[in-house]
Amino acid sequence: MPLLQTSGPHRSLDALNFFLADVRDGLGPYLAIYLLSVQHWNEASIGLVMAIAAIAGIVAQTPAGALIDRSTAKRGLMIAAAIVVTASSVTLPLLQSFEAVAATQALAGAAGAIFAPAVAAVTLGIVGPRAFARRTGRNEAFNHAGNAVAAMLAGVSAYFFGPIVVFWLMAAMAVASIFATLSIPAKAIDDRVARGLDGVEEPGGPSQGSRHDQPSGFKVLLTCRPLLIFAAATVLFHFANAAMLPLVGQKLTLVNQNLGTTLMSVCIVAAQIVMVPVAILVGHKADVWGRKPIFAVALGVLALRGALYPLSDNPYWLVGVQMLDGVGAGIFGALFPLVVADLTRGTGHFNISQGAIATATGIGGALSTALAGVIVVTAGYSAAFLALAGVAAVGLVLFVVMMPETRQDEAPPVGLVPAAPAE
Repeated sequence: MPLLQTSGPHRSLDALNFFLADVRDGLGPYLAIYLLSVQHWNEASIGLVMAIAAIAGIVAQTPAGALIDRSTAKRGLMIAAAIVVTASSVTLPLLQSFEAVAATQALAGAAGAIFAPAVAAVTLGIVGPRAFARRTGRNEAFNHAGNAVAAMLAGVSAYFFGPIVVFWLMAAMAVASIFATLSIPAKAIDDRVARGLDGVEEPGGPSQGSRHDQPSGFKVLLTCRPLLIFAAATVLFHFANAAMLPLVGQKLTLVNQNLGTTLMSVCIVAAQIVMVPVAILVGHKADVWGRKPIFAVALGVLALRGALYPLSDNPYWLVGVQMLDGVGAGIFGALFPLVVADLTRGTGHFNISQGAIATATGIGGALSTALAGVIVVTAGYSAAFLALAGVAAVGLVLFVVMMPETRQDEAPPVGLVPAAPAE
């Protein structure tokens, strides 16, 4: 099926990625702004509740990947997750206690674990491995465009109606994402290809594929050294990256509390605008340049970004530096499923491997927000940004020195060996 086809499943994937953009990450950095400016929480408490939500997502990642591998109802899983995330977020203004806020955000974090592997699986099941790189780049471009539009709407609306407007915007985007999901024909998704079983000969037909369900998510990681190295690099990427935008949002809010949400939206829009062409470029060039040099650029830009934030508190400077997030995150979003698909091709473990790595990277994200909050309280924002930049630099060195190139070309896969069929 031609990748650039503009009708049928491709148009539905475009719409899904656009509208799901504001749903898949929950409230994200807006949670920090809301709790700081409306609930008047301190930075440490904000970091802790965000860490709790991230930990819930961590626990759910690997089971979510296994469920997606096994399920033939991937559309239904995405719809259910969208409903849970939205319901958990729109009830937040009704809650006051730390425990209640933490519980709803933990539920949203767990449900949100479904989205990324499910979208990747549906995409792979529709286009197959040969067109997966370009289609993934296009997915990310529409995702970033959706984030930019949602952030722009949130920023303008929050200026007139306050931070609470982001809750209702999320609800509207969730409803649109549900309709987009339903517009994808179920028959267009090849469930065997969606789990990475293309090209694997299985005597006796698909029923013999049950052998591929045996290893756990973490065993999948531990049996493939390149996958383990990639997981470590992504952990460090998320550790360095996860807290940066919330910290910028807090600094902007402290400069002008009335414009905190609007300025945060400007930051997000600026970065997302950069992410769109970056994701498209990665989708077009990942099969030409290879995965390794492109991902190394993402880590390098992340380290540079963390080092630049402390140079000034000027909102224009902070927004300008935040645009670099468009390069790092744009690359990461487009390359992550490609590298995992490279390393798990023919094994049937594509989605559970995504979940296992996401579990590991979630640990990095959770520690990032919690530790950054503590550093801010004890040593200030500049120290927090420089610490995060140092983590990104360590990740860059690890990745450049130890990670092999995973682009397949015509060679056999460099990752896991397909499980032997049952005799």
